[in-house]
Amino acid sequence: MHTSGTADEAWYDDDAGPVARPYTMTGGRTAPARGQFDLISLVVARRAVTPPTPLFPEQARIVELCHHPVSVAEVGAELDLPLGTVRVLLGDLLTAGLIETHDPPMLSELPTEDLLEAILVGLRTL
Repeated sequence: MHTSGTADEAWYDDDAGPVARPYTMTGGRTAPARGQFDLISLVVARRAVTPPTPLFPEQARIVELCHHPVSVAEVGAELDLPLGTVRVLLGDLLTAGLIETHDPPMLSELPTEDLLEAILVGLRTL
């Protein structure tokens, strides 16, 4: 492992490239300051909103990804980051007014026994 000698030192591993723990992107936070981010919640960037402060590269990538509605799970997979980190970054973007979320619809009632039986029959025929 080697480092550069500048004030903006970056840590590198010759095989892995830059090494940065996910909590460094979130300032050590493990939960979003605002918002609930279910895996299937949809995230979409708000149009024509200027960030109040410069974005980290990961935040800019999220905004770029979310020009069309994308699930929280897809954002995490695309960024290859732990879900907790993604949720904190999404919370920051939500607070800044750069994204909006749409929660998945809740089932108003449980499926009927007839429906479950029909699904089971369909699965058996596969």
